[in-house]
Amino acid sequence: MKKLSARRRHPLAAVVVLLLALAATGGLYAAFAPADKAQADTTAQSLAIKEGQKLYTVGCASCHGTGGQGTSDGPSLVGVGSAAVDFQVGTGRMPAQQPGAQVPEKPVVYSQAEIDQLAAYVASLGAGPITPTEKQYSPEGADIAKGGELFRNNCAQCHNFTGEGGALTEGKYAPSLEGVSPKHLYEAMQTGPQNMPSFPDTTMPEQQKRDIIAYVKTVNGEETPTPGGFALGGLGPVSEGLFGWIFGLGSLIAVAIWVAAHTAKAKKS
Repeated sequence: MKKLSARRRHPLAAVVVLLLALAATGGLYAAFAPADKAQADTTAQSLAIKEGQKLYTVGCASCHGTGGQGTSDGPSLVGVGSAAVDFQVGTGRMPAQQPGAQVPEKPVVYSQAEIDQLAAYVASLGAGPITPTEKQYSPEGADIAKGGELFRNNCAQCHNFTGEGGALTEGKYAPSLEGVSPKHLYEAMQTGPQNMPSFPDTTMPEQQKRDIIAYVKTVNGEETPTPGGFALGGLGPVSEGLFGWIFGLGSLIAVAIWVAAHTAKAKKS
């Protein structure tokens, strides 16, 4: 019998083998690289929690308890989330100097890196609102008019129509929103600090929060005109006219009384 000749390989066979090898290599990379990245992220998060616990023990545990369970001097932090920590510590309200009806804003004690570590530790105690990203709180492209409508319906009762703040009951007050960063405005709506109600995304979606932030930053901006002179809390021409009427008329009455009194005294003498 005629001996069968060896089967010749197709010219593209080597190329196919090379592509398969590359695909296998890519598949291995895809399989292992994400795991490595996830492991690195987990390690960094664990380190942040560990450092945050140290900061918490020194600056927070005396009021909020060693495990964040709360004491008679401070509420529980279980479930408040990282957003609450970033707001309270990032505005200087915490650590508090002394208990009272309301903790005021003051100079910040911790750096942002330390605040992030504290937030990571408190967030590990229980799920809660997460610190927002810049994309979430940026007022760029938001609807200012819609934000004004939302602000007047949900916020003006306490913060005044332009966020100038106002008095509440029993020594409490709604602070001024002038100069507050967009991130802290967003976090305040998320978490409802102190006397303020919270507005989670289920109640007030992210876009509406951005609209409100855009409105607050616009009406409190340096370029915003005040045609009436003194803004008087931004209540408008009615309040300004009332102010002018009361004090203007009162001044005229006072001057008339003074003139009459001195005229009568001059006649007697």
